[in-house]
Amino acid sequence: MVVGEVATSVDLLVVGGGPGGYVAALHGARLGRTVTLVERDAVGGTCLNVGCIPSKALIEVAEAHALGDRVRSWGLQATSTVDMAGVRAHLSDVVAGLTDGVRGLLADAGVTTMPGHARFTRPGRVSVEHGDTVEFLDYADAIVATGSRPVDLPDVPVDGDRVVDSAALLFADSLPERLVLVGGGYVGVELGCAFAKLGSEVTLVEAADRILPGFDARTSRQVERGLRDLGVGLCVGHRAVGLDDHGLVIAGAPAGGADPSEPVTLPLDRICVVVGRRPNSDSVSIDRAGATVGDDGLVVVDGQRRAAEHLYAIGDLTDGPALAHKATAEAEVAVDAACGRPAAFDPTAIPLVVFSDPQVLSVGLDRDAATAAGLYPEVARFPLGASGRARTQGRTDGTVTVVADAEGTVVGVQAVGAHVAELAGEAVLAVETAATVEDLAGTIHAHPTLGEALMEAALGLAGRPVHGR
Repeated sequence: MVVGEVATSVDLLVVGGGPGGYVAALHGARLGRTVTLVERDAVGGTCLNVGCIPSKALIEVAEAHALGDRVRSWGLQATSTVDMAGVRAHLSDVVAGLTDGVRGLLADAGVTTMPGHARFTRPGRVSVEHGDTVEFLDYADAIVATGSRPVDLPDVPVDGDRVVDSAALLFADSLPERLVLVGGGYVGVELGCAFAKLGSEVTLVEAADRILPGFDARTSRQVERGLRDLGVGLCVGHRAVGLDDHGLVIAGAPAGGADPSEPVTLPLDRICVVVGRRPNSDSVSIDRAGATVGDDGLVVVDGQRRAAEHLYAIGDLTDGPALAHKATAEAEVAVDAACGRPAAFDPTAIPLVVFSDPQVLSVGLDRDAATAAGLYPEVARFPLGASGRARTQGRTDGTVTVVADAEGTVVGVQAVGAHVAELAGEAVLAVETAATVEDLAGTIHAHPTLGEALMEAALGLAGRPVHGR
């Protein structure tokens, strides 16, 4: 049923209830706006429901299952078995607890949550389709946070059975004996580590010449060693070109203009396609509201996240890394701008973290990027083998790197090793506040903690290393 063309007036409309959308709704309500949030699926979005939260929960399950091998030399005997039905229930419980919390926050803030698929029909108006009903809303301001969706491979179509996306793999009822992940970015690497620890025979296929192609080569090499130690097969420089009765067909083109290699078939039980994501700008028809959308689906915005008059876009819809913490930071900027408050999204650094084994952290500039920027960088690396905390945890492989410019200002931090994701906050703070090497070196860090590795690297740059060389 279509409820005519008569529209209901709303004040601040938020389209999409993921990390960007619900934070925008809460901030808008905090500033006194009357907020309506439209979400077509589940509050919390991809990240909370089928992405970063359940995947990190699965990674913890896998780490616990693999613990027996790691602690045997400590005088402990620990064994476990994998019950995928139980694992799935655990992931669902984790997600449910957090989504219930978000819904409670929205209700307490007085946000009206409206189920349905919103599409812009013209500037200032959206239609909201829910079941057989279509309603129209006229808004004073709108913030669009509809996220992104997985990129499909025409030659390897997802069928929900043999070929799945990451969400289906996370909540599968059974553990695949042989799993092939197409895509060697952070999602593929994280899932590859987890399923290898759970007992699957895992192969990663990546078209680039190395895994994690968005990170520096040194980081890629360190993670590659970790994957091989877990028994993960790596087919870099290869593309998935089709399926046959026996498995996934891949082919590669060697460097130097050589002829492409002959296709080979990887036997498998399940394929998971994780080659990237595409913005959901088309699904919401944001161009009809006056926004400019590029061929890549990204919405063009200014520093206040404004896409058109009274229209703002945040998160995966806009340029930059498709990360939940980027979306939440942009949400406050967009709401402030819509409320006439001074605001701009201009971060010096956005932390990049991969929950692989070893973990990866990258903040700001690495040596090569700093050199390209003409900063004449100084670099110090502290090996985790010299960290007391890493020793007590039995995880000593990896390094923490601090990059400073010629004046001694910290411009970047990179780390590879167990638990290094927990260093992200301090690393971003150092770069954002233009802390100096002496600031970082002179800050007293608790002992024994992994954070001391940042201090130790800074001490190395300051010319007075303690435990490093």
